Amino acid sequence: MRKVILLLIIFFPLTIFAQFKSSKSKVFKRSFTNRRNQPRKEYILGIGGANFLGDVGGAPKIGTHFARDFNFSATRPSFALGVRYKPTSRIGIKGGFYYQMVSGSDKLTTEPFRNNRNLSFRTSIYELSVQTEFFLMKEQQGHKYNIKNAKGMKSFDMQHYIFVGIGGFYFNPKAKYNGNWVSLQPLGTEGQGLPGGGKKYSRLSICIPYGIGTKYMVAKDWAVGLELGIRKTFTDYIDDVSTVYYDNKVLLEARGEMAAALADPSLLKYPEKLGGNNAGVTQTAAGQQRGEPKYKDTYMFINATVSYKVPYRRRTRSKF
Repeated sequence: MRKVILLLIIFFPLTIFAQFKSSKSKVFKRSFTNRRNQPRKEYILGIGGANFLGDVGGAPKIGTHFARDFNFSATRPSFALGVRYKPTSRIGIKGGFYYQMVSGSDKLTTEPFRNNRNLSFRTSIYELSVQTEFFLMKEQQGHKYNIKNAKGMKSFDMQHYIFVGIGGFYFNPKAKYNGNWVSLQPLGTEGQGLPGGGKKYSRLSICIPYGIGTKYMVAKDWAVGLELGIRKTFTDYIDDVSTVYYDNKVLLEARGEMAAALADPSLLKYPEKLGGNNAGVTQTAAGQQRGEPKYKDTYMFINATVSYKVPYRRRTRSKF
């Protein structure tokens, strides 16, 4: 079922474009009769803040898999470059490059189990995606009251839209060790690549972008706006945490001191029902819960956007 949904998301924008590209289509003729000379392509720049919902960090409570676990203090920079093409007044096809820095730290939560775990990470996310946008109303252009060829009282309107698409992204979670940021995936902190530890995860993954946006025309070809983008992913390792603790002694022997230290930096300050600070242990036991594999990771952003419409240029035959 998931593969079918992904195929629909990939081919839906292409079928729309093909439908309206054909000059023989009656739908094309009706839709473009009064838009033939209107700009259809826009360049978009977005800057804002990104955040992350996963296993590490979060709100001061037992972890959840969505907005209730949001921690505002973990917000990091977000950047986007995109191109929008509008085959109709209410449908846009947007392709773009997105960059987010996301991070998380168990020190930011007061929930005792998560705080004791003491894990942290950061990673840059590099995403390429294609999205189909659905505008809730037609764009108003020209005179405020739509009087043909009238001058003055230009209508610079606001448009709202929703979008969904498909994308791919690269991530590389890191943690600080002796003052340096170290890539975690090669260390296999949950025993990946070792007996009983599963295989190493890929740092390339697929995402489904969806969200809402709004833009306001401040001039004939310029608009400013806001966009909330959420990325459903198919990996649980953006923060390098998913399942259970691996045997730390085995990890120390196989991968070295750095891998063992970053796999289990626990504070060893346990809640009273687990013995409190006098539990008498020096590391977390193998098989204890380290993450929650049931839910995949999610990242999101809110960007302020500036867009520029490429003016329509009428094509004429050469005089020579």
